[in-house]
Amino acid sequence: MLSDSTTTIVAERPLVADVVAGAPRVAEIAARCAEETEAARRLAPEVVEAVREAGFGRHFVPAAFGGAEGRFVDMTAAVTVVGQGCASAAWAASLSAYAARYGAFLPLEGQAEIWADGPNALMAGALMPAGKAEPGSGGWRLSGEWKYISGVRFADWVFACSAVPNGQVGPDGRPEVRFFAVPRADITVQDTWFTMGMRGTGSDTMVLDDVFVPEYRTLSRFDINAGRATASEARCHTVPVDALNALPLAVPVLGAARGALRVGAEQTMRRLDRRGAPVREKPPVQIELARSAGEVDAAESLMQRAARVADGLEQAREGEAAVRGPRDLALAVELLVSAVDRLFKSGGTSAHFETDPLQRFWRDVNTAASHVIFDFETTGAAFGAWALGAGGAEGGR
Repeated sequence: MLSDSTTTIVAERPLVADVVAGAPRVAEIAARCAEETEAARRLAPEVVEAVREAGFGRHFVPAAFGGAEGRFVDMTAAVTVVGQGCASAAWAASLSAYAARYGAFLPLEGQAEIWADGPNALMAGALMPAGKAEPGSGGWRLSGEWKYISGVRFADWVFACSAVPNGQVGPDGRPEVRFFAVPRADITVQDTWFTMGMRGTGSDTMVLDDVFVPEYRTLSRFDINAGRATASEARCHTVPVDALNALPLAVPVLGAARGALRVGAEQTMRRLDRRGAPVREKPPVQIELARSAGEVDAAESLMQRAARVADGLEQAREGEAAVRGPRDLALAVELLVSAVDRLFKSGGTSAHFETDPLQRFWRDVNTAASHVIFDFETTGAAFGAWALGAGGAEGGR
């Protein structure tokens, strides 16, 4: 026993973020509704409400408007859990949460409008500039089409982005791109999302026809890139976007790979070979599972490091985070594709049936991995140039 003079210090247990606590319920509902989600090519209404209730919408919202100003490590953990049930749900929830970050860069009047009904409003965002923005009295007029807007059908607000005339010019010589917060009532959606995988993300085409957006509902991508938020000093708003890069898109792939790993192991436990012997007892099968599990673990470690750097929990050398993060996330997704491809191949003929969840995870992982942001040739070249000091860049040594 400890003597009376001994003082025991018990560290206070950290509070679990709402989004982490709510993620298992979202995963369970999303898995149960997976067939409905795929058939409709958008999240089932029950899944949307579960995402809202779990706090994905408010996780990155400023505290002044009832938000959590949450951490990236918590969002990473939550999205991974949801992805184990349904990759499409994880993707839509992740992108909606990160789109809400954009709101912190609006003028305060704009923030007050988009969160007038509370911090749980669900957002969607365009990743690539499109359409046409023309200056008007007190704001802008937007027209055009924006493709691949995940969650556009359930979003309360969508951040459309477009290059603007006579705007600033960035250090790379590119013209200014602005984001415009557009309410659902002003949006027309074209049914265009017919894909092999990630079917339930509902990444349809948004159409705007001469929609007026007041100046207070616009923000510059330069400010997001630099972490120049409006009236917020929270880390989730002031971190430069280079530290995040592909994190919102990569983590759902991790969740799907974890789901595939679980399903693959469960199926292998039940399988018999042609002689009736348990397949699980064969060393080659055990080694294949170990290799896939190791690749998934390695990918998760890379993503967790990116999230810790974004949260300021881990430091990177000057200039390193901007090139290491994109490299790590692209490499992580390559590892996940390798792991899931191996699991799918080992699943045999039964894995190819539409009723088998393993084929859904395989389709989702390979579809998501095709995103241009995961191109390792690009991200690897940028890191290599930095590490070698090419072009006057500071080297990694």
